[in-house]
Amino acid sequence: MKVLVAIAAAMALAGQAQAGAVGFETASAPVPGDKPLAVTIWYPTDAPERPTPLALYSQSVAPGAAPKGHGHPLIVISHGTGGSNADHWDTARALAAAGFVVAAPTHTGDTQGDRSRSLRITERPGQLSNVIDYMTREWRGHDAIDAGKVGAFGFSSGGFTVLGVIGGEPNLSAVVRHCAEHPHFYDCGVARQTGAAAPMTPAPVAHDPRIKAAVVAAPALGFAFAPSGLSKVAVPVQLWRAEWDTVLPQPYYAETVHGLLPKAEYRLAPHAEHFDFMASCSEMLAKAAPQICVHTIDRAAFHKTFNAAVVTFFEKTLR
Repeated sequence: MKVLVAIAAAMALAGQAQAGAVGFETASAPVPGDKPLAVTIWYPTDAPERPTPLALYSQSVAPGAAPKGHGHPLIVISHGTGGSNADHWDTARALAAAGFVVAAPTHTGDTQGDRSRSLRITERPGQLSNVIDYMTREWRGHDAIDAGKVGAFGFSSGGFTVLGVIGGEPNLSAVVRHCAEHPHFYDCGVARQTGAAAPMTPAPVAHDPRIKAAVVAAPALGFAFAPSGLSKVAVPVQLWRAEWDTVLPQPYYAETVHGLLPKAEYRLAPHAEHFDFMASCSEMLAKAAPQICVHTIDRAAFHKTFNAAVVTFFEKTLR
């Protein structure tokens, strides 16, 4: 019995050694003619980690440490409506531990404290491109990045953002009809709160051919890409749907995207709700935004599987 315990302990230590330490820092990515984007960055390092606060979360990282190595793929992360660059910290950390550099912006005017530009959703893909520009040209560790290996991860409105930046062309006039038929849906509630059913003059969607692979979880406005808005998407996509998503109920969102991208790696999160794709809630977040923390599953356990699948997908498509 003692031998088995010793073997198990050795295997656990080996697994920890294989997953590298993670450096962390914040930065500001310039956006021509607009406010700079606040960006959180995770990356491989040799420095020791320590518990470090991030917004309403806590993570184990090495703040301000020197990046380790060269030729790392870059992953950019786009958060959901009213979110922040901290929302997917555990997924970002898992990617960095596996040898990726990860950069997550907070989208201007679409945060918990500022929803003034929530409907200007077509501006978001261009902001991801701004982050890629910054990370591959100006970030102090840009020499550690392989600019030819860029991926994107997006959740909810961030999923829409990623679908757009990889070639999607949404028809936002479809929002008017959609909300007339489904006025109680979450996205239609957001439209009512801002006083419009859809932006009258949406910005052109910026496409970025530097992005070679994408993970899309519970994408918002999936219906707006029908019938042919995703015909130009040619990169590998991993698409996730929460089985019990009451925020973006099926078949109008992830299911529609799946029909338009039949070759995508399609994954169902059994019994999961919409916000289960976000990092597990801290006590502070549960008090500040309890609606995000209504768990239908063990979110921490799910994220072990989810993060591993995301890492494996990008390993397969970007290495």
